[in-house]
Amino acid sequence: MNDFSIPAPAELPECRIGLLPPDDALRVSLHNEIHARPQAHVRLPALITYVAVLNREVSREDEAAHLRRLPGQQELQPHALHANFLRLRLGGYTVKWERHSEFTRYSIVQPLPPGAGLGAAQPALLDSLATPPGWLAGIPGQTIAALQLVMLEDALADAGAVMRQAETWFGPRCTLVASDMGRGHSWAITDFRLQCDGFERLLVLFRPGGTLTRAGRVAGRLIELETYRLMALRGLPVAKSLGPMLASVEAELADLTAQLDSRAETEQHLLDRLIALAARVERTTAEHGYRFSATCAYADLVEQRIAELREQAIPGNQTVGEFLRRRVSPAIATVTSTERRLAALSGRIARTSDLLRTRVDIVTEGQNQQLLAKLTRGQELQLRLQTTVEGLSIAAISYYVVSLLLYGAKALKGLGVPLQPEMTAGALIPVVLWGVWRTTKRIHEKLHADH
Repeated sequence: MNDFSIPAPAELPECRIGLLPPDDALRVSLHNEIHARPQAHVRLPALITYVAVLNREVSREDEAAHLRRLPGQQELQPHALHANFLRLRLGGYTVKWERHSEFTRYSIVQPLPPGAGLGAAQPALLDSLATPPGWLAGIPGQTIAALQLVMLEDALADAGAVMRQAETWFGPRCTLVASDMGRGHSWAITDFRLQCDGFERLLVLFRPGGTLTRAGRVAGRLIELETYRLMALRGLPVAKSLGPMLASVEAELADLTAQLDSRAETEQHLLDRLIALAARVERTTAEHGYRFSATCAYADLVEQRIAELREQAIPGNQTVGEFLRRRVSPAIATVTSTERRLAALSGRIARTSDLLRTRVDIVTEGQNQQLLAKLTRGQELQLRLQTTVEGLSIAAISYYVVSLLLYGAKALKGLGVPLQPEMTAGALIPVVLWGVWRTTKRIHEKLHADH
């Protein structure tokens, strides 16, 4: 039987207590992360049927319910899926379930009969899957990758004969890419085309004497390479769809900057347009920023898996890594360019906003200066008016004081004092005027001194 993985430690073994300080709450889970998806063991010849589905809006309960449809798994509970990895050994085959952040992987490993080989037009059991009928079609989620990986042993003595037999298996009018992996221990051959059943086909030929772990490593790398390739390309349609919008925003920003320079529009209108542009760019960044970042991360994983294959060219054939790089790299470059374009637009809008803010500040400063000039002019007028009023008030106060003095002189005359009231009041007018003016001036000096 094929065994696609080895057990992973669930927790620290029981041992003597008190030798170390208390564990951090995350120590065990972080330590066992390297065992979360154990290395595969595959016994040749074997067929690996692999399906990866997007798990958005698909819960672990949904996936557990689907796994319970397998023979003998009716008691499977959702908590068994909390570790994001599960392996089920069934009668004659193995099913492995893995949940990732965006997709879930299902791998069914089943043995091929000894007679299965390149000599046949199609290796046995490709049309006879080990899982129950309809089980693959019922997997919850949307298919992002589907692969039938056939792993056989072959002497690989005659490269031309091997490639001719591979062409017979993949079908007529196919263009194959092939790699000699790991300094000659195995070959990988594929045409990267979807068959009528929805699967891609990948053929791996091992020289006799290989180990189960080597076969498992090669299978895992090739499966991950194809999955990460497709996940990386999910950013390409988004990048293409954003092209017209980005061109429109760039053109409008250029026009807005020109209007800012020519002063043909008011600051308020320019500010409204700039805010609308900033909102569009920020909304687009918020909606698609994760997709672009994920594309870059998946692209790095693709490069890592290609490097791990340690490919060498088979004469007359393009390697898997070379084929993928020539076709995936432009797509990744488009996504990266779009992401940088968005970031550059955001920066340009910020700089334009600073320019507009400077222009508004200058206009506001001019308005403030005009307002201060008006206030200064008003204060000058108020001071002049106050001076005029003070002059009139001196005259009025002097008039009342002289009137009082006139009445006083008349009273003295009535008492027999030899005075001429009118002459006396007239003679005292200059003295009264000087006294009132002097008193007013001293009051002003005191007020200014207090301030």
